Amino acid sequence: MKTINEVQDEIIEEFSGFDDWMDKYALLIELGNELQPLDPKYKTNNNLIEGCQSRVWLQADFIDGKVIFQGESDAVIVKGLVSLLIKVLSNHTPEEILSADLYFIDAIGLKEHLSPTRSNGLLSMLKQMKLYALAFNEKTKNN
Repeated sequence: MKTINEVQDEIIEEFSGFDDWMDKYALLIELGNELQPLDPKYKTNNNLIEGCQSRVWLQADFIDGKVIFQGESDAVIVKGLVSLLIKVLSNHTPEEILSADLYFIDAIGLKEHLSPTRSNGLLSMLKQMKLYALAFNEKTKNN
C-alpha cells in the first residue's frame, strides 16, 4: 500500500509531463472519467458538499481501520479534482488523513489555475474528507 506522499509524488510526476494547462485540464477530465460512478443511493443531500458551485457528492466508509472515499460530481473538471483527492486520501487511516500535508495541489499548479469557485470547492471537499476522518478517529477512540 502506497503512502499518501508516494501517491502525491506520482500525481505531481504525471502532471509535470504537461506544460500546457489545456493538457493538464484534459488529464483532470480523464481522471474524472475513470472515477467509478457513485451508487445512486449515496447521491443524497447529506452527501452533497457545501461550498461547491457544481454538485459534488462524497461518501465515506470506515472499513478495517481505513477510510474509503467514493465521490462524484456533475462537472467534468470537478470530477477530476474529486478523483485526485480520492486517489490520495482513500484507503488510509484517519490519523494518516488528518496529518497529511497535501502539497500536490500547489505542486501541480491547481491553486493558480482553478477559478475561485472551483478552488473553494476543492477546499470544501478536502475539509469534508478531513471531517470524516476526524469522526472515524473519534469513533475508534471511544470503542
